Amino acid sequence: MNVIVVSIGDELLIGQTVNTNASWIGQEISKLGGNIIEGLTISDRAHDILSTVDYSISKSDVVIITGGLGPTKDDITKHTLAKYFDTKLEIHQPTLDKITTYFINRNRPILESNIQQAALPKHCVILANDYGTAAGMWFEKNGKIVISLPGVPYEMKGIMMEEVFPRLREQFQLNSMYHKTILTQGIGESFLAEKLSDWENRVRNDGFGLAYLPSPGIVKLRISSPNGEIDKVLIENYLSEVRDTLPENVFGYENQNLPEIIGEELRKRKLKIGTVESCTSGLLANQITSISGASDYFEGSLLTYSNKLKEEILDLSHNTLKEHGAVSEAIALQMAESGLKKLDVDICLSTTGIAGPTGGTEDKPVGLVWIGLATKYGVKARKFQFGDNRERNIQMTVLSALNWLRYELIS
Repeated sequence: MNVIVVSIGDELLIGQTVNTNASWIGQEISKLGGNIIEGLTISDRAHDILSTVDYSISKSDVVIITGGLGPTKDDITKHTLAKYFDTKLEIHQPTLDKITTYFINRNRPILESNIQQAALPKHCVILANDYGTAAGMWFEKNGKIVISLPGVPYEMKGIMMEEVFPRLREQFQLNSMYHKTILTQGIGESFLAEKLSDWENRVRNDGFGLAYLPSPGIVKLRISSPNGEIDKVLIENYLSEVRDTLPENVFGYENQNLPEIIGEELRKRKLKIGTVESCTSGLLANQITSISGASDYFEGSLLTYSNKLKEEILDLSHNTLKEHGAVSEAIALQMAESGLKKLDVDICLSTTGIAGPTGGTEDKPVGLVWIGLATKYGVKARKFQFGDNRERNIQMTVLSALNWLRYELIS
């Protein structure tokens, strides 16, 4: 089953809205056993919709369209598809009943534009939407399928899970793929591939797919089996080998994240943590507290961006700052140690670095970062050299600090 995903909306083209729908559909169709062969993003113009549907039908078995089904005048997908499939719109009573109930339950008036959302193509299968007011539509033509769904992510996902996937399984008799993804931090894609070269050969020789999925600071490693969960145990054994080989780098599986994992470890050990930050400007504390219930283990943060505040708030030595500079091992150590005492915590992380793109020197180039970690057992620091992109340097500093803490906790 070859699938093309079409995302409709000017807001997607100009970057005003991030296209999370296409990403989710790609993941789920892959799990289902289908192949995404192309993803297209187009404007809300009728001509573009018509030509894209025509093209997509010629190239694939299934076309999945999201967007343009709302109640306003710029939502023209339904009308355009009715024209393409040579059918008329008529009020679909079950959909109208759902819309009426939706507004009554929310004590809101029903406008004519809302009622018109129940005007749907006569010759198509209506896909019920239990999460909003825009129904989905399933068209068939010459053995090809065109599915139109609302652009609101939770509505689209609901219709896909409850209406679309069961129909696709039945029509194409799909064997679901099985994927398992392991997450690594602090090791580049090429270094990871080199370390796992023999392991990778064994994985591929067993007939499994293997993909390296890099992003700033993190590389995901995904194994895929065309045989569904039959190979689940073997795949999990392979990934356990990676974890045993690279315990400092492997931090989790699938959709786990470092703040979540660290939170679980801190809560389990009944430890309190705080941060003292310079180059990360509070982002490290922000990530730790992004998890609900972080107040169980997070005490607070001291943001000491200037040398003046490093001296006044942290009591750092003026002479040490002058001798070593703010971006140095000595200062990272003192920041973490001072934060441990002033925040009255069990663990304190500190960050100091040159995020860039300016401020670097020959001795201390842009991307140089020191991270400190203090506990009652002592204080230590690590040096990192990232790149020349400010945003990426800050992000990688946070990830590196969190992963180092994770490894220290489990060790």
